[in-house]
Amino acid sequence: MAVRNFIDLDNIDAAILRTILDSAHAMKRAGKRVPDKLRPAGIEDDVLVMIFEKPSTRTRVSFDVAMRQLGGQTIALNHTDLQLGRGETIADTARVLSRYIDAIMIRANSHDTVMELTRYATVPVINGLTDRSHPCQVMADLMTFEEAKGPLKGRSVAWVGDGNNVAASWMHAAVKFDFELRIACPEELRPDPDVTAWVKREKGRVLITDSAEEAVDGVDCVVTDTWVSMGQSDAPRRKTLLAPYVVDDALMSKSASDAIFMHCLPAYRGHEVTEEVLEGPRSVVFDEAENRLHAQKAILAWCLGG
Repeated sequence: MAVRNFIDLDNIDAAILRTILDSAHAMKRAGKRVPDKLRPAGIEDDVLVMIFEKPSTRTRVSFDVAMRQLGGQTIALNHTDLQLGRGETIADTARVLSRYIDAIMIRANSHDTVMELTRYATVPVINGLTDRSHPCQVMADLMTFEEAKGPLKGRSVAWVGDGNNVAASWMHAAVKFDFELRIACPEELRPDPDVTAWVKREKGRVLITDSAEEAVDGVDCVVTDTWVSMGQSDAPRRKTLLAPYVVDDALMSKSASDAIFMHCLPAYRGHEVTEEVLEGPRSVVFDEAENRLHAQKAILAWCLGG
């Protein structure tokens, strides 16, 4: 049977993604004890290894707790804990780990690292974040939207700020779940052209504009992210380019009257979003953070259920 990897939303069938999201909702309703019907058989004997090339709060804790609530076990490793830090190849690491454990989640600097790990591992590999995408985060975001607003199909979402890895996964999601996505960002920080080309081939409803006001006009949800991600060295330039893209009360007032606000955290108040919006009645950021746990339980169950 083929290994079930969870690398990017664009290469997973829409029906499967829908099933995973429905499972996440069911797992949240069930609480800490996941019913047997939602857990893979034999998961109590399974071990997830979590590899972190980048520091993490939400990814590390949510995956750890998710695997435990499913009944399995976890091992957390930083890059320096592995022989990768001394020159062992990713291919060799993948083949060795596959002899010991049942799944790998990796939060990597480079998407190429995840792809090479996937090529050589014989157990499921889950993309916990790369420079290209962040699919686990966006699955949690989609879950949060549905909790607050109902079905995704036909709805509208605005992304405001850097056209980064999370924006790329939102673009994948817009196609797979059939909703409208409007991305507002400066020309210099537009999304990956390969992702944009994929959306066009798939006839997705994604608008890219340099106007935040155009993007948020009447939408059901406004999303933003930090302006400077870990490892980026051009912070002053980014802050200058993104200064017109602050999500404040004035910008939120242009969205639908019942629109929600999301941010994957950590948030830098007064930069990409104001305190008033982040802590205001429209914000669902902490529901969104909690839903990382439930979405990832569903992702793990799907991967290990194969």
